[in-house]
Amino acid sequence: MTSIDVAISLVTHLRPPASGASATRLPGGAVVCDACGCRLSDADGRAYRHYAGAPGRDARGCRVACVDEEHRVSG
Repeated sequence: MTSIDVAISLVTHLRPPASGASATRLPGGAVVCDACGCRLSDADGRAYRHYAGAPGRDARGCRVACVDEEHRVSG
């Protein structure tokens, strides 16, 4: 991996969302992240979070920018 690859990875994967994380409630009732499609758990009745995984990663092991952010259901 070159230094350019590392720089691009840091910019794209570690950058927090600009306007907060958003989520969508599916017809079956599940809430999913708009950025990556992961199912979210209910944090406090108003906000949702990714299921816990390794630090900085979701439960699937993916590194997504919004993994530590509270998600709000839009609409």
